[in-house]
Amino acid sequence: MSQNTILSHQEIEHKIKRIAYQIYETFVEEETIVIAGIASNGSVLAQRIASTLESISPLKVIFCEVYINKQNPLDTITTSISTQEYQGKGVVLVDDVLNSGSTLMYGVKHFLEVPLKKFKTAVLVDRNHKQFPIKVDFKGISLSTSSQEHVSVVFEENESYAVLS
Repeated sequence: MSQNTILSHQEIEHKIKRIAYQIYETFVEEETIVIAGIASNGSVLAQRIASTLESISPLKVIFCEVYINKQNPLDTITTSISTQEYQGKGVVLVDDVLNSGSTLMYGVKHFLEVPLKKFKTAVLVDRNHKQFPIKVDFKGISLSTSSQEHVSVVFEENESYAVLS
């Protein structure tokens, strides 16, 4: 099966910067924001967004990694920081690709178990054929793909890209 590059390294960098500016605009009234990335690719994207956000804004950015069993999202979900660290704060949940929406949906459910000030979601690629009623607030690109197609995002130090196969 052939692969088509849908995002180059430079395009991904531009999208990360744009998403960071959108997040800053949304959370401009806040002092602290939590950027929570779904392990593993979602957390890489979240770290890059957090780093960009720190460079363009005065916001204090707390990075959080979210551990979800993607094959069984009903399993216990854990985070790299305690609930007290994100309670009452603005949170952005980040993943690389929104496919069916189940991972993001269960991730949202986990964070809604504590009171938050504001909650948003961000993805690099939105596949546009969700099985769950989840809305993405910040997205890099929207793709209308068939369910047989697969989107992969590869994050490397100096060469990141997204492919459709």
